[in-house]
Amino acid sequence: MKLLSIAIPCYNSAAYMRHCIDTLLTGGEEVEILIVNDGSTKDNTAQIADEYAEKYPGICRAIHQENGGHGEAVNAGLRNASGIYYKVVDSDDWVNEEAYQKILKTLRQFVYGEETLDMLVSNFVYEKQGAKNKKVMNYRTALPVDKLITWDEVKGFMIGQYILMHSVIYRTELLRQCGLELPKHTFYVDNIFVYQPLPHVKTLYYLDVNFYRYFIGREDQSVNEQVMIGRIDQQILVTKLMIGYYDVTKISCRKLRHYMVNYLEIMMTISSILAIRSESGENLQKKKELWKFLKQNNLALYLRLRWGFLGQGVNLPGKSGRKVSVAGYKITQKFYGFN
Repeated sequence: MKLLSIAIPCYNSAAYMRHCIDTLLTGGEEVEILIVNDGSTKDNTAQIADEYAEKYPGICRAIHQENGGHGEAVNAGLRNASGIYYKVVDSDDWVNEEAYQKILKTLRQFVYGEETLDMLVSNFVYEKQGAKNKKVMNYRTALPVDKLITWDEVKGFMIGQYILMHSVIYRTELLRQCGLELPKHTFYVDNIFVYQPLPHVKTLYYLDVNFYRYFIGREDQSVNEQVMIGRIDQQILVTKLMIGYYDVTKISCRKLRHYMVNYLEIMMTISSILAIRSESGENLQKKKELWKFLKQNNLALYLRLRWGFLGQGVNLPGKSGRKVSVAGYKITQKFYGFN
């Protein structure tokens, strides 16, 4: 059994996947690298996956499947994972090798110790193309460093500070037990990956290292704003799915409840801002219907989000109100360095 399974969803990734895999290979024999070729047809992604599996048979495995999207590639990795812990690294991203060794040392301590770790959190770096200063997402203000804690010991997350797929490693069996299965042919399912398992997480640990390097800059990238506007239906679908997983207003742990409510708040905000930014009457109607969906499915949550600071900010009336919403979004965008 491996200490850590790392799934790399690959779709026509030949131009950059080698760099990703090479940084992960430095983890050695304790790591299993699952290279998931998600039906690539435009380049030699499949051959590169097979090449690594042949060259590093004790570490790399090539998984070939019909195209099912990023979520189905994550699912395939989870189905095939033999590691005690599970991590997803996208094929255009990479990891810091020094931090990687600290990650493995920490996981090793729990596997061979008496305490059970459900979720390991570490920092990630926005490797934004052309940016001189790299924005680091750390969690020092939210989580005690180098300490196994429960949700009750969380200090509190700031606006814009969320646990993302880049920053999380889950215990593999926990993901299976909570029934995690991401929808096929859907973008932005990384939000589901980090959100759905949370109530099943009893223990977490924060390691203050800049482990994951998150590349931003390709024109076709799913987080490019114009691409996101074009895929607003998928953003809304993911948001609706997340609303439906739990009645978060009834989660007993106050700090976990607060975090999950805030996560849904940012999902509603992003969907709303994309609709406003599109300047499309059709998309503005979709925004209106999304808030109606929330109201019909969870009135208490609707009241909390609609009349909160962000909810009011993205529901200002008229064209001038929408301009104010966008201005606020741009300030936040520049401060936190996303997109």
